[in-house]
Amino acid sequence: MTNIKKLGLTALAGSLVAVSAHAGEMSVSGSTSVTYTTGEAADSSQTIGQKTDLTFAGSGTLDNGWDVNHKIVMNDSGSLSTSSTTLTMGSMGTIGVGKANGFSVHGGFDETYPTAYEENSDAGGNSPSNYMGSWADDSGVTYKAPSFNIAGADISVAAEYSFQAGTDTSTDGGTNARTNDRGKGYGVGITAAYGGLTVGAYAAEAENVSNGGYTPTHDEFNGSAFINYSFGPVSVGYQQVYIDSGSDTADELTTAAKTVGSSSGIFEDQSMSIAFNVNENLSISYSETESTYSTQGYEAGTTTKTPDVTQDSDSLQIAYSMGGMSVKAYRTEISNPAHDSDADELSVNEIAIGLAF
Repeated sequence: MTNIKKLGLTALAGSLVAVSAHAGEMSVSGSTSVTYTTGEAADSSQTIGQKTDLTFAGSGTLDNGWDVNHKIVMNDSGSLSTSSTTLTMGSMGTIGVGKANGFSVHGGFDETYPTAYEENSDAGGNSPSNYMGSWADDSGVTYKAPSFNIAGADISVAAEYSFQAGTDTSTDGGTNARTNDRGKGYGVGITAAYGGLTVGAYAAEAENVSNGGYTPTHDEFNGSAFINYSFGPVSVGYQQVYIDSGSDTADELTTAAKTVGSSSGIFEDQSMSIAFNVNENLSISYSETESTYSTQGYEAGTTTKTPDVTQDSDSLQIAYSMGGMSVKAYRTEISNPAHDSDADELSVNEIAIGLAF
């Protein structure tokens, strides 16, 4: 009986070793940064900020050769910042789910112009380019086809589908309550790269049910197109964005702040930038964005169309890296922030020291 027990334990130990060998690998990495930010406006302040991210990544290979990957990023408070779970099926592409833009299509069409440090929207205002397709961050499925080559150009195509656009991913086995504002949403993106040239386009629609109480006229549409070109140490970029909320109303006054994604009307964005890598450690950039809001409605009690409001954003940036440490800074100036013609001009300066480990 003792020998039988030993034999059984030996077999169990062997099976556990076999399972562990196929379980894959886990890795942990992290980064932290300290920022000093000042703003020049009626409500400006001086702020010291700190941000820490810990990334846990796991991967493994199935018996048929397909790869499974999972990644989560935890922030300072120990809360989940973003996550993704993907299955790469060889020549059939990759399918996956994510939270908070962990695995998406629209993320590749969000402020695509080259910069040395941050996107222009980091300083404030209200950027349609930064909003692009963000309602598909959760509660959906993303598919990315394998890249293919046509006449020397590398082509990538991807699609995403959200069961309830703008609804957070539920817990395991849980269900989300039916939203009264949004239904399904879907988006498709394509990019082509040839040498130093990269072009791309993205289009998406989200079903409008009530749009926050406004009477919707049609579904929300998001569209983006960009072109970037790199030659030697120089990169230039241009992007256009069009967002139609699907709701027309005169309630959005020119002297009121607007929020892309909840305000009615149409937002149009065009951005351009130039970035220069002085050497392998130092880079600088200049970018500007012009964003126009149109309510599509008429001034209350009149037959006069409500005037458009244009938000302008200009940003000068510099970044220097030395191994795992970096020093970055920007100065960004925004006129008519949040598409409010009555708002004070906003000037934001930021210096950041970052460490990667």
